[in-house]
Amino acid sequence: MHSHGVASDSLTRLTDEIVSCFACPRLVAWREQVARDKRAAFADQEYWGRPIPGFGDPKARVLVLGLAPAAHGGDRTGLVFTGDRPGDWLFAAMHRAGFANQPTSVSRNDGLKWRAAYVAAAVRCAPPANKPTPEERDTCRPYLEREVALLTDLRVIVVLGKYAYDSACSIFGVRPRPQFGHGVEVVEPAGRTIVCSFHPSQQNTFTGKLTVPMLDAVFERARVLAQRKANNSPMK
Repeated sequence: MHSHGVASDSLTRLTDEIVSCFACPRLVAWREQVARDKRAAFADQEYWGRPIPGFGDPKARVLVLGLAPAAHGGDRTGLVFTGDRPGDWLFAAMHRAGFANQPTSVSRNDGLKWRAAYVAAAVRCAPPANKPTPEERDTCRPYLEREVALLTDLRVIVVLGKYAYDSACSIFGVRPRPQFGHGVEVVEPAGRTIVCSFHPSQQNTFTGKLTVPMLDAVFERARVLAQRKANNSPMK
């Protein structure tokens, strides 16, 4: 059953705006080139090739924030983290922590549903070499600000990597900014907790810099914080 309150309508509007964005010429050119040239393994698939909106539960208590979609992951499937290796790690961990109804997601319509969680990226288009410019990051920032404002039950922000951490600190007005590290927690001025995790990129998971127990610990902590904050807040 879908709710059609103001929040979900507004998230729907925001999603429509994000998908139809052409603000950054370099990113537009790249995402369209990737969608045209494709990777051989996915040659028979139609790539999404547009910006990737956040997705999840409008009543989310936990926001999971990444850097940007992957060229042959999100830019192909239309869902951030869906269809790439970091997503395999992320969705399995979120499923074990009770935030997802299934441990994998490979395509847009494979049945993945979030429980009390919302997943987004600081930059909505796949950038060349996974490196958005500061200008591109700043151009994209209002989308995240609006998302955060619409997720009125938000209690916890899990940031995947330093780039997402810096974006979150900037949006939430965290000053001074504690040094990023796995498991670091920062309470922002409005009382929500930012929980840091190393990004589940292959360079981190292959080298053992990020392990399954480390990622599980972050989402277990997020679950505890989300419940505690929710229980402490007045009944709506």
